[in-house]
Amino acid sequence: MADWQQDGCRYLPHAVPAPQLLRLRALFEGESGAGRRLTSEVWLLADALPWLLPIASELTASHSETRAVRATLFDKTASRNWSVPWHQDRTIAVAAYLDTPGFGPWSRKAGVLHVEPPFAILSAMVTLRLHLDDCPLTNAPLAVAAGSHKARVCAEAAAEQAELHPKISCTATAGDVWAYATPILHCSETAAMPTRRRVLQIDFAAVGLPGGLAWAA
Repeated sequence: MADWQQDGCRYLPHAVPAPQLLRLRALFEGESGAGRRLTSEVWLLADALPWLLPIASELTASHSETRAVRATLFDKTASRNWSVPWHQDRTIAVAAYLDTPGFGPWSRKAGVLHVEPPFAILSAMVTLRLHLDDCPLTNAPLAVAAGSHKARVCAEAAAEQAELHPKISCTATAGDVWAYATPILHCSETAAMPTRRRVLQIDFAAVGLPGGLAWAA
């Protein structure tokens, strides 16, 4: 089993009970596109957050401060069978632009303002991936480079740096959760035998933002 402190990831089977999982599957039954950022639909997460927030709070060792700050639905199918190279998640979603030392560059994704923060903020975050469908090896599970979460990696060197770490394929059944330290190196191949693979991904933070900046969620 992966060690959280050393590897930066953890597998939590059957983390969300069947009734809540069925409601989430029904909410996201329609076409979602490859990656759908949940902004005005954050209320849809009510069936997930009571089960996921305690996990995130334990992993960030902050039982009072941890909060959900971004949510994305990934919906991979036979017709949307993409791949993503090795990379770190380097940006956070914020409510408004405010020139702040150490923050930048800025960008806008799906209408939401994003910025690259100091690495200390990313290090205080955890990402939880709730699988709404089964994800065996043939269906392109996320792969993580265990132990790669401890330092910022230049984007051009991500694949080279990933080769220095053991790889973990995050296979799952519906209702399972994979947790990883937000800055861990990760990738996803195209599925060899694609079936629908929906993953609700929620980023949690245990720190506030400085200088008047505010999380978007």
